[in-house]
Amino acid sequence: MNLNDFFQYVLFNIGGYECTIGQMVATVFVVFISYFLYFFLSKRLLPKAFKDAANKPEEQKKIKRIIRNIFGLIALLGCVFTLGLNYVFYSANNFDFSISTILEGLLIIQIARILDWIIAKVLLYNYRQSRTQVDLGSTVAPQVSEEKRDARASRIVQYVVYVFAIILILRNFRLDYTLFSFETYDFRVSNIFGALLIILVAQLIIWVLTQLILFGYYKREKVNVGSQYAINQLLTYIIYIIAFFMAFESLGIKMTVLWGGAAALLVGIGLGLQQTFNDFFSGVILLFERSVEVGDTVEINSLTGVVKRIGLRTSIVESRDNVTVVVPNSKLVTDSVINWSHFDDKVRFKINIGVAYGSDTELVKKLLLELASDNIYIMSHPAPIVRFTNFGDSALDFELLFWSRNFIVIEDIKSDMRFEIDKLFRDNNIEIPFPQRDVWIRKQG
Repeated sequence: MNLNDFFQYVLFNIGGYECTIGQMVATVFVVFISYFLYFFLSKRLLPKAFKDAANKPEEQKKIKRIIRNIFGLIALLGCVFTLGLNYVFYSANNFDFSISTILEGLLIIQIARILDWIIAKVLLYNYRQSRTQVDLGSTVAPQVSEEKRDARASRIVQYVVYVFAIILILRNFRLDYTLFSFETYDFRVSNIFGALLIILVAQLIIWVLTQLILFGYYKREKVNVGSQYAINQLLTYIIYIIAFFMAFESLGIKMTVLWGGAAALLVGIGLGLQQTFNDFFSGVILLFERSVEVGDTVEINSLTGVVKRIGLRTSIVESRDNVTVVVPNSKLVTDSVINWSHFDDKVRFKINIGVAYGSDTELVKKLLLELASDNIYIMSHPAPIVRFTNFGDSALDFELLFWSRNFIVIEDIKSDMRFEIDKLFRDNNIEIPFPQRDVWIRKQG
């Protein structure tokens, strides 16, 4: 008996089903390989992955169970095919619903779950590592907590993985039905999930670019907060525009036809929403020109505050009173805006003081300079100076000029300094006069 006849030898026959030696050998081989890979992964690779990602014990058990399910399903699929047990439950329209179909569907779900964990953990681990090494003074102020950032990234990864799994299941189970047909185009269920997948992948790309790749560049080059925000926003707009075009193409919508048919409608909308479009293009100009950036302290009319966000149509400015003010972008482009921190992060302020005639002017200067040098909110370089500005009607007029980076709370700082000045002058017998007038009453007669 040669080797081929040996493998073809029938071990047993049950109800017309024959099992050969070759089938049994192949089955044992598939089971052995599946178990060996599971053992190697669970005993060698997973402990290291758990250690690097700092997973909780409950999560470790969950991941081990998923991996065990994956290799168990692989072993079952191998046994079904090698033993010829792929029983067909239902057959119609070139589609066979069999045992392997069920196992493949379950396998896709389990693989999606493990991919969700792997991708999310790798991204989040790298994200946290980059954040632990950052100089907090050179990065964008966090708009949301780290937990919310992590949850958002995990959620995006989950959506991408599971939508992709749904597409595979639709095609594997021949469930990609045609909803309707238009000329030569068939609109299928997978078109909807395909468009959704494109948008989700775009979100994931944006997160990876802005939070992982570009973050390291910002840190190395010490890019300021406003520039970081502008680059991130422009990248977001560009990627979303490309993604929406691809999503429309995936749905079978030709953009040339869409724009051509909507041209007249867009003209009418443009006339009615002229100010909205003005604000929109002003927002784009701000991001490119960067005359006003996120983190800048600006003064618009009587409003002074910090720019927190520059959106497509409006910007958010937080005033000194912690009031959020929504400002149309066109106001920041066309109106006169005082940007206190555009080219530098320090501004010179002044306090006006008047002392009585006959006061020791050198002592006044000395006291004011000592007061400024002792204040932690006032910069030592450039050094504060005192100016003798005028001989007033009822006082000798002085100016205390100093530099500070605390734009928003500067009025509080100046108020505290005035209290100190009043106390110092009282202790040193320097009088702060008030306007006086002599009134002569002339009697007629």
